[in-house]
Amino acid sequence: MKINVLFLGRCEYKKALKIQYDLLKKRQDQEIEDTLILVEHPSVITLGRRAEKEHILGSEKFLNDQGIHLVKINRGGDVTYHGEGQIVGYPIVDLKNSHMGIRTFVRNLEDVFIKLLKEEYKIIAGRDAKYTGVWVNNKKIVAIGLAVKRGIIMHGFAFNVNTNLNYFRWIVPCGISDRGVTSVQNIIGRAVDFNHANQLVLDYFCKTFNYKNYEERYLNK
Repeated sequence: MKINVLFLGRCEYKKALKIQYDLLKKRQDQEIEDTLILVEHPSVITLGRRAEKEHILGSEKFLNDQGIHLVKINRGGDVTYHGEGQIVGYPIVDLKNSHMGIRTFVRNLEDVFIKLLKEEYKIIAGRDAKYTGVWVNNKKIVAIGLAVKRGIIMHGFAFNVNTNLNYFRWIVPCGISDRGVTSVQNIIGRAVDFNHANQLVLDYFCKTFNYKNYEERYLNK
């Protein structure tokens, strides 16, 4: 099984969302194979279908003054932050072809990062019995929020690599007030090679979801 990989580099959220929808339509029409988009966004707060206004801790004007934009989207979940130093991935995947339901897909996606963190950074991560995502103790290091459109997955995950965690002060991440957030840099005490981390995400994603090969594309190169 093959997957296409699109590296967007640093890309505005709304531009990446349009690319997502274009690829979603093509995948629904069987014009392309499964595709994984990997991207780094400038600071943005996205609101999922279950987002509560009180989970944004500041006015829209205040956030805009900090260089943070608000975008409402159709994924599951509540409020989350994307920004520099964070690897965001959008799998455009046909669930029927992959022979798995959405719960299995989410569990496999969590496995990608549980294995990657342990084997590459010696970080012990796991699941939370109540919440999706990947956690180090009671702090989330990978957020997951998906939508399924005519059997095709869209939206995806946000992996805190060298992310500035101060930006999370302006939201209640994923609506969870009794947990924190963390990053690889925060845990090991130094920034890691971001391009290498992107390659690791791709490698572990392909291994976990049984993609035997992939074809890379670079939008900004």
